[in-house]
Amino acid sequence: MAIKVVRIFNTYGPKMDINDGRVVSNFIVQALENRDITIYGDGTQTRSFCYVADLVSVIHKYMKIGKKAAGPFNIGNPKEFSILELAQKVIDKTGSSSNIIFQSIPEDDPKQRKPDISLARSAFDWEPIIDIDEGLNLSIPYFKKALS
Repeated sequence: MAIKVVRIFNTYGPKMDINDGRVVSNFIVQALENRDITIYGDGTQTRSFCYVADLVSVIHKYMKIGKKAAGPFNIGNPKEFSILELAQKVIDKTGSSSNIIFQSIPEDDPKQRKPDISLARSAFDWEPIIDIDEGLNLSIPYFKKALS
C-alpha cells in the first residue's frame, strides 16, 4: 500500500467555519461585524496563505500519480505577508470600520511560517495561482452570507 503525505500550510477560503479560530476567518468575521481586529504582537510576524482551490489542485495531482513521487510534500503559498498587512487588506476589502488592536504575543508564536514547496514544484509542476487579494475577494462573500 502506498502512503502519501502532504503538510498543509495556512489554507483558507469559502466554507470555513466562521468560529474556527484561524487568522484569515477571524479577521474577516471581525471586520464584517465592525469589531476590533486583534493582532497578537506587533503584527510584523509573517505568514503565507494558500487558497483552498490551489491546495485541492495539487493534492488531486498527487493522488493521481501513483507511486512515482514520495513525500512528504509541503503544500502552501510561499508568498509571505505580515499579519498587519493581512488585517489592513481585510479591512479595505470589507469596507469595515474596524480598528486594529494589539495584544501580547504568545511565547510560542513563530515570527515566520513559510512553506518550502520546491518538492511539489518539481514533482507536479505546481505553483499556487490565487493570490491573497483574489482569495479574499472569493472568500468574503461566503462569510457575509454565513453571518447573515
